[in-house]
Amino acid sequence: MPATPVETDITPITVGTGALARSIAMRIFRAGVVPSHPALVWLGGYRSDMTGTKAIEVEAHARLVGADCIRFDYSGHGSSAGDYRDGTISRWLEESLAVLDHAARGRMILIGSSMGAWIALRLIQELRRRGDGERVAGLVLIAPAPDFTAELIEPNLTDAEKTSLAERGYFEEPSEYSPEPNIFTRALIEDGRDNLVMTGPIETGCPVHILQGMLDPDVPYTHALRLMEHMPADDVVMTLIRDGDHRLSREEDITKLKRAIDAMLTKA
Repeated sequence: MPATPVETDITPITVGTGALARSIAMRIFRAGVVPSHPALVWLGGYRSDMTGTKAIEVEAHARLVGADCIRFDYSGHGSSAGDYRDGTISRWLEESLAVLDHAARGRMILIGSSMGAWIALRLIQELRRRGDGERVAGLVLIAPAPDFTAELIEPNLTDAEKTSLAERGYFEEPSEYSPEPNIFTRALIEDGRDNLVMTGPIETGCPVHILQGMLDPDVPYTHALRLMEHMPADDVVMTLIRDGDHRLSREEDITKLKRAIDAMLTKA
């Protein structure tokens, strides 16, 4: 599997003011003075960062096709400042908007993985509210987890986890991807209720391609099917990968991701 030959330099941007200020790390690849395609914007998942396999491969593909590529880490993730336990969807959405305003030239294709798909859908809502919705030329969602706090976490809380949330403000669960446990805070869950997207029709105004593994232990493929049902007016394609897991980082998965991106570039 090819990888980016030389890692793109980190560029910082400050988001927020005063006590809420945080430094967000970006890696911006410029294809040229005037790019011939929409920029590829990577939106990572919960506790992932912009140096993961899929993010690196997205930039490698951008270099190949002649598109800008924007990667960044939410606060508390990767090379950005802060503690992820302080994060909420609203906080990470604010950072994502700031990155787009700073780094994106013209139109773009949002590529959201897991929680990043939720951020991508909220970004489109905010851009459409500002009158900038036409800037999004396409949407690629990988194992999408919109509304995961309300749809996947809250209904499955144990009595012990409910008690921990009430008494400590968070609960822990083992992570398959890190020796450190995942920590989900009361603030994240409560803020998630203010950012729900699957409460009615979702209008993106652009083509959408969903890639979903049927053996995903974290986000069941039925969740992606429900998401698709909320997009009745959009051009939506779903690729179900029978033996795919949540990461979808195998060579064959990356190939499907690149084909989905190419399809978006063709339509742009």
